[in-house]
Amino acid sequence: MANDSDDELRANKVAQSIAFTAAQTPPSLRRKAAAGLFVVTLVWGATFIWMKQLLNSIQPQYEEFGGAAVVSLMVFARFAIAAICMLIFFPKARTAVADKTMWKGGLLLGGLMMIGFITQMVGLDEINPSTSAFLTSLYVVMTAVLTIFMTKTKPSRILLFAVLLATFGAGFIEGPPHLTWGWGEILTVISALFFALHIVYTQKVTQALDPVSITSTSFLVVVFGSLLLALYFADISNPEFWSILIADGVIIPLLCLGIGGSFFCILMVNFFQRYLHPVQAAIIYAFEPVWATAYGLGLGLVDWTWWILIGGGALLLGNLMVEMRVDDQRNEDALPSNS
Repeated sequence: MANDSDDELRANKVAQSIAFTAAQTPPSLRRKAAAGLFVVTLVWGATFIWMKQLLNSIQPQYEEFGGAAVVSLMVFARFAIAAICMLIFFPKARTAVADKTMWKGGLLLGGLMMIGFITQMVGLDEINPSTSAFLTSLYVVMTAVLTIFMTKTKPSRILLFAVLLATFGAGFIEGPPHLTWGWGEILTVISALFFALHIVYTQKVTQALDPVSITSTSFLVVVFGSLLLALYFADISNPEFWSILIADGVIIPLLCLGIGGSFFCILMVNFFQRYLHPVQAAIIYAFEPVWATAYGLGLGLVDWTWWILIGGGALLLGNLMVEMRVDDQRNEDALPSNS
């Protein structure tokens, strides 16, 4: 009996540390966190455009040095910009460099980010945007599955249905994807898995450690890790390889990705996601392809179809269902007990 009690206690602690529910958060703070992550999706939607511009600008170098080498270099530069911003603006970011505990958390989150971004970018060059959006959106389902597995608790039916709506909405925002399951599709599914793992472990790490410090060390992990990958895939002593960073059409998208997509967005994620259930956060993040499509429409890169309304409506409905479920759960918790 004692062992059963100890096991149950440990399981409860794990559940509390990883699946911090929205009902446990004050309403005002939860709404602020949801709004903050919603702003993140606005910027992340633009990163899709910036990444495509970047890849289009370096196609000759992409062919010459290989996709993995060039993408590793781009990820290195993007997160080097973000890391420099962290070190300049936050004293905590500088002190974190000497803290072993912060490096442990940063190694976990940074490693997951690095693999996710590199596999996504390499895969994006092989497949069309709608297929990439659909396969990447699978991280919503993967986050739900990982949360169930790691916390030993099953989300409500409403939350699971909202997950399916969000996945459908994000994946079909530009119409039904045409899957052939080549190398690009496989890499994109791998990236979705690592993004899901990043969401779940962000929940755990940022509840235990300072978000600014963790953001700083995770950025540095991506910088060093992607540089090592570039070294493995290419001869980095070749000046022509480094000249990719100053090629026409590279500097502006790279600065936007580093400052907007990494420094601002990931810092916001580390600040706010800890106040929401990880699955709710994943559903909010699924708005990214909606904004990417909207920006594409504005720039003439995407043609209007009714799928935009259908996909966007499904995402909105999924988020509303989560909000209503959280409010109902809070009201139930507030009712006096009859026992």
